[in-house]
Amino acid sequence: MTSCKPMETLRKWELGPPKTLTIAITGTCNLACRHCWVEAGVLSAPAHVPARILRRLIREFAALGGEGLRFTGGEPLCHPEWLELMRYSRENGFQTLSLQTNGMLFRGEHMTALRELDFPGLSIQISLDGATAATHDLVRGTGAFTGTLDGILKLVQEGLAGRISLFITEMRHNLEEIPLILEFADSMGINSVSSGAILLCGRAAEGAAVFPPDTEQYLRLLERFDRDLRFRELYRRIGRVAALEWRAGEAARPDCCTFIENPYLTPFGRLYPCVMCHSVEYSVTGVFDKGLAASFVEGAPLWSSLLQLSRSRAEAIPECRDCPGKLCCAGGCMGRAWGSCGNVLGADDRCGVRRAIYHHS
Repeated sequence: MTSCKPMETLRKWELGPPKTLTIAITGTCNLACRHCWVEAGVLSAPAHVPARILRRLIREFAALGGEGLRFTGGEPLCHPEWLELMRYSRENGFQTLSLQTNGMLFRGEHMTALRELDFPGLSIQISLDGATAATHDLVRGTGAFTGTLDGILKLVQEGLAGRISLFITEMRHNLEEIPLILEFADSMGINSVSSGAILLCGRAAEGAAVFPPDTEQYLRLLERFDRDLRFRELYRRIGRVAALEWRAGEAARPDCCTFIENPYLTPFGRLYPCVMCHSVEYSVTGVFDKGLAASFVEGAPLWSSLLQLSRSRAEAIPECRDCPGKLCCAGGCMGRAWGSCGNVLGADDRCGVRRAIYHHS
């Protein structure tokens, strides 16, 4: 199959080309976080994807015109060949290369290799779920905060602070620490801090250990942004939190999703149209055997039907009808809707918070 045929097929189904492919290179993890969507690190989790398969997928995505790769897991640093796979990706000419990690498994010898690999499109995204050990370790386990800080410091000491981005999962017990995490990032020379709300599926749905922030917490965060000059200055320079962006306003958009610009491949070889929408109904299996080109062709009609549903969400969802942010939100994220209620035409689980922020503004 030629490299142009999949792109022609996607265009036929009114889909744009895939730009950044997220690959879970392993289901293994050194932690068992309480909010893990994919429930990594358990005995039933998939092991490492063989490097020969991953190298073939990397070549295929480059041939299809892909612009970037994102390695995730599990914990990608558990894969014995993670560093070689990053080198191989760079050799294949990708403009961006991202590593999503908890940062605990970096060793001294990795630093030399990462410095040699360094280029403007490199990003090392480290999960930091609190400004203190008590907050972070509540989710990730005793000692995780110390291990993550050690990994961050190794990178900073090797001159790689500018390649680090911190990611916070917003939860009820840590939302108010976002300003402190911004301060920490600034002190380390890290210039990117972003966040996303916890989704109550996977391991987070199994117990009562972690919860999404409530609406009042988000409104208090907005009020602090208004009165705290230092927080506001730091945020505008290095931060991105959805709740603050919602109030800032967005241009009207016809779709709630960008199909399939950011597809996600699991360590089982299942391809989803994006990193958020894990609906089996709209996935392609057996990708390790079929290859990416054939998988994109097979998935195109599925994802096109999902695109049509996304365009109807704002009209179909009752909560949208009188919402002042309807044209901006376009019904919210279908992936979050599916993850929280099993229905791609359901309300985004952040709908109530978003409506409150629009009304508050």
